[in-house]
Amino acid sequence: MIVIDDAQVPAYDRFWCHLASDTSFDELHAFAAPLKIPERGFDGDHYDIPVERRDDLIAAGATLVTSRELVARLSAAGLRRRRPRSAKGR
Repeated sequence: MIVIDDAQVPAYDRFWCHLASDTSFDELHAFAAPLKIPERGFDGDHYDIPVERRDDLIAAGATLVTSRELVARLSAAGLRRRRPRSAKGR
């Protein structure tokens, strides 16, 4: 299932949400491609999506979930990819 969370991440003067699949990366990329979601938006296990696109993606079939549920679904499916703490300059 394709899921999208509510936009809570501020960056670059806008809010961002996350688009993911709890089934496979193939399913996620197949959903994203015809909707012209740039490949550069893929961040290891999800796409970063500007909030302005969220409603269109829900209309295209993504299910709105909380951020916690999105992470839980990725983890349960074995698709969660954590990045090293130093990757974001922490």
